[in-house]
Order: sequence, then structure tokens, then C-alpha cells
Amino acid sequence: MSESTGSTPRRDFMASIAAAAAAVGLGAEAPIAAAAESASGTEFQKWLDTIGGKYRQVYDAPSPNGGFALIWSHVFLMTGAQGYGVPESDLGVVVVLRHSAIPIAMRDDVWAKYKLGEYFKIDDPATKAPALRNPFAFIKPGDMPLPEAALEKLVARGVRFGVCHTAIHHQSMRIAKMAGVAHDVVKNDMLAAVIPGVQVVPSGVLAVNGAQTKGCTYCFAG
Repeated sequence: MSESTGSTPRRDFMASIAAAAAAVGLGAEAPIAAAAESASGTEFQKWLDTIGGKYRQVYDAPSPNGGFALIWSHVFLMTGAQGYGVPESDLGVVVVLRHSAIPIAMRDDVWAKYKLGEYFKIDDPATKAPALRNPFAFIKPGDMPLPEAALEKLVARGVRFGVCHTAIHHQSMRIAKMAGVAHDVVKNDMLAAVIPGVQVVPSGVLAVNGAQTKGCTYCFAG
């Protein structure tokens, strides 16, 4: 699943979006429309309405970046309660996983099946080789410098995670081509592997915008 010379996931991701738009004409972008249908505006808005707390922050993660979106979420919860003198329940945190950060939201089985560590350039902290498991959720000792920043632990503390449907659609298309597998198979596997507590949102950029309309301060975490 190594990349061909002169090609990058970012370039091919953008090219696939452009190709989809050209194929159906302006205003009728089928994959994007499908994303909107599968995660409707009402469902998306209800998810936004679950953001709690008086002090709110959204972490925008377009790349894995060593899991810093998760680490900074933990630090915000840890220091915010101390700094503002309020209980942790008064702190609202949103993490938006988009573009090449989407595998952070997925279970180990899909990492192994499609070699997501190799594709997304994420190494296993233990083996130093491309990861065949998610090193940001249900972690092993040594995976993260702050174990309390593991995804499922943050979910349990009320952090709202959103993962980009548009990125899943286009990244799975490219993975499917490289693996010689039907696109729908890969996409459905990736969607089914999203960890409970993570919301599939129409797009990551929409989720970043939506979180800010709910009073979240923006922080770039990629």
C-alpha cells in the first residue's frame, strides 16, 4: 500500500473531490450530498446541542500530529478546572478529526485490515513500524505521554468527538483503489469501525464552524 512516486494523500484527496464535482455538475456533488443525508442537519445540530460547559474549546485536527488534539483536550480539562475554579463539568471540549486524522476515531481491526498506519504515516510507538492498531484509543503502556488522553477516556469525561464523513468517503476511495477492493466495502468497514462516542459529521470543516457557533474557542491541533 505504498504511495506512488509524486503522489500524496492530500493531493489525491483534493483531486477526488474535484473529480466528483466535475462529474455531476455544480450544486449536485453526490458524495457530499450523501454525507449530508447520512448525517442530516437535524442530527448534526442535535450533536452540537450536546456541547456543555461554561468554558468551551474546539480542537481542529486535520492530521494525527501525535495525538496532540487528545493530549491538549486532557490538559484543558485538567488545568481549566484549576484555573477557573470550576468543576470539570463546566468545561466543554470538542475534537474534530478530519482529513488525515480520521483513523484516530477507528477500532484496531480496520487499522490492521487496511494498513492505516502505513497509509496515514502513523507508527506504532512500541514497534516503530507502521501501526496495525490505533495507538490513540484503548492504548498500551507507552503509547501516549498522558494515558488519560486516550480517546475512550476523554469520551467518558464528556469530550465530544466528531469525525469527517467527507474525508472517510474520499480517503476510503483511495485506499480501496490501492488495495484492489470495492470502494463501498472499504468505506462501510471504516464507518462501522468508528468508536462509540464519536459522531460522524457531514464534514470536519462544518463541525469546526458549528462548534464555534456554540461558543467554542478555536484551537488548531494539526
